[in-house]
Amino acid sequence: MLYNLLFPLADVFSPFNLFRYITFRTGGAVITALIISFVLGPRLIRWLKKKQGEGQPIRSDGPETHHKKKGTPTMGGLMILIAVTISTLLWVDLTNGFTWVVLLVTIGFGIIGFGDDYLKLTRRNTRGLPGRLKLFWQVAISVAAAIIITQISHGPSSTGLAVPFLKDALIPLGWFFVPFAAFIMVGSSNAVNLTDGLDGLAIVPVMIAAGCFGLIAYLVGNAIFANYLQILHVPGAGELAVFCGALVGAALGFLWFNAPPAMVFMGDTGSLSIGGALGAVSVATKHELVLAIIGGLFVLETISVIVQVASYKLTGKRVFRMAPLHHHFEKKGWAEPTVVIRFWIIASILALVGLSTLKLR
Repeated sequence: MLYNLLFPLADVFSPFNLFRYITFRTGGAVITALIISFVLGPRLIRWLKKKQGEGQPIRSDGPETHHKKKGTPTMGGLMILIAVTISTLLWVDLTNGFTWVVLLVTIGFGIIGFGDDYLKLTRRNTRGLPGRLKLFWQVAISVAAAIIITQISHGPSSTGLAVPFLKDALIPLGWFFVPFAAFIMVGSSNAVNLTDGLDGLAIVPVMIAAGCFGLIAYLVGNAIFANYLQILHVPGAGELAVFCGALVGAALGFLWFNAPPAMVFMGDTGSLSIGGALGAVSVATKHELVLAIIGGLFVLETISVIVQVASYKLTGKRVFRMAPLHHHFEKKGWAEPTVVIRFWIIASILALVGLSTLKLR
């Protein structure tokens, strides 16, 4: 909004020329989202405590240490959603279609998560929305977003799949691109949701991934940098760096209240929305496969659940002491902060590997 209002006045007041730069507006989005989180956080937490009473229901079969978290409110993802939305709308170019699509996915998935959290709280158990209903709406939103992205994008790249580490490698998917893109968004959303099981565990890898994709969006949106790095140029995608900056700022602010011992949990309201947002950004920037590397921690957590369920149904035996993977290490005796910090380290390493795909061609 500030870009659309103030940049046209740059001839009258030259400092307004700063708003033409995506880097400046991205920095503004980070700071704005961080301030909103700090200001809103205490008030939101008090309100959630008042409304929720006993807080988020704790799994009876979970690690014993989790029972001391009883009474901690959930739905803290509202803080992230509000900070990201306001900050993005304030600093982004409102004529850019990519940002509206990503916001559609973020808010849409956030509404699904909110409904899931609300049912868990009112029923006082860990079951929320029926799985099929939740998946239906996730797919519906993702398909709509994928179709819009293909309309905004130009040329064969709109329905193509870029392959990391290979230059000029674009696999034409045609009509299959839409279900593939929807799978990326839904998969990313649910992967972050599965990872969100310990204080601070999911939000830092999300922040790292958002920072990486902010850089990727800036580079693919700039024809000069894209040509130099021999990556696919996506006109207009650079504005997504502003959205990613807002997500980084909101994540930092949320971490202030979610650091062990957590004052609030993000709940499905937060995990589904920010996971879907990362998936949407990866689709828009044509770096879907790179998301699997940068967000490799989320992939590992998801695979652990799939392996556990498949093994138990086929053989009656469990591969892990408990799934997702972070609970397995808790059951082995690792302290919660140890699991969280080591997983942060893994997420950082995977992010560096993912960013290396920009240059190693």
